[in-house]
Amino acid sequence: MWLAISAIASFSHLNAHADSLSFDKTFSDKNESKRLHYQAVFTAKGEEHQLEVWRDGQQRLKRRTDDTIEIYANRKPGDVEYSLSILDLKKHIHTRIDRTNLYRIGNFTDWFDLAHGLKHPKGEYRLEKASAPAKAPEPLSACQWYDLTQSDRAAHICWSARYRLPMLIVTSEGQTAWRISVVDEKSIASGTFTIHDEGYIRNDANQDIEKD
Repeated sequence: MWLAISAIASFSHLNAHADSLSFDKTFSDKNESKRLHYQAVFTAKGEEHQLEVWRDGQQRLKRRTDDTIEIYANRKPGDVEYSLSILDLKKHIHTRIDRTNLYRIGNFTDWFDLAHGLKHPKGEYRLEKASAPAKAPEPLSACQWYDLTQSDRAAHICWSARYRLPMLIVTSEGQTAWRISVVDEKSIASGTFTIHDEGYIRNDANQDIEKD
């Protein structure tokens, strides 16, 4: 199950310096598109992965990683709580877990993290407007560059105000860690958010955690 969570692009947990920009205000999801589909290529532990995401407003979400993991997230309008269904497509295991129980086991993944490829920082950080780093690839769509500095390292993030997405993330070493390759706001096909788990082992992690 946690392979799915590790596929989320994230950063160290640090709080803003007094003179830096606010993460929440700069990377806001306010008034984002009611329908969005995107594909991204990201690097984790030196390996390249393919990600595809469908967003139905802020109520339904589907993520597919490497034809290996599918995540379905659902929540009520305006609610911070959500439920996750995680399908291991290779082992044919369907695991259900809610946000509260994720937090209980120390995984502080929120809806924003799942939907946008950025994890809210906690602790000290510095966020500033910036120029494109040298030799950065051309983004798929117009975006504003920001430098997010954490401890002794930095990430260069090109944020699209239109799509509310990081179009590119480049490491301080100049490596492309995240790149949006496809993005559109077309109608999402019916059945996209239907879970197909016929023949899967069904695991209710909520019951296991709440028994402890």
